[in-house]
Amino acid sequence: MNTDEELIKQISTGDEQAENELLTRYKDLVVKISRGYFLVGGDIEDIIQEGMIGLYKAIKNYSDQKNASFKTFAIICIKHQIQTAIKKANTNKNSPLSNAVSLQSYDTLNENMDFLPIELVLDITPAEKVIHRENLADLKQKIKSSLSELELKVLKLYLQGYSYKEISQTLNVTSKSIDNSLTRIKTKLREKLQQH
Repeated sequence: MNTDEELIKQISTGDEQAENELLTRYKDLVVKISRGYFLVGGDIEDIIQEGMIGLYKAIKNYSDQKNASFKTFAIICIKHQIQTAIKKANTNKNSPLSNAVSLQSYDTLNENMDFLPIELVLDITPAEKVIHRENLADLKQKIKSSLSELELKVLKLYLQGYSYKEISQTLNVTSKSIDNSLTRIKTKLREKLQQH
């Protein structure tokens, strides 16, 4: 199997098959990164599509002179593309209901919902950041209280990149239950963000 860098060299000569292979190789990574973001009024598929655009840009712009592996460079490009799209969506809608929520750093689940730090993507002053931080602590508590124990467990595993099947096996429930839980979670998150 060719390395990423070997495929990049083939792509630079016009090899479409090498390009398709690299896009396919990194699709799961794009999906995993995309799950770390939430856009009110948006869909995960929209975020994945932006991530794939970022991956494509990484393929076209990578150079081994950058002193980084292709994977490292691709991760940076994917995240940058998603974050740029979210900021643009927020600017265009110019509404508090369109705020992007980054669901990153979800390593631990505890009573304070520390696994769900929410960072609004906004250009704000330091004083406003303090106010937002206090408001977000309140929002976390409201979200936690609105989710059932099963929904909290499903959300944690989903954010860690587990598939429906893996979550289903871990929690010993059907995949349909996982799908229904995630639908309820997204609805509740939207409602809490709109109320907030």
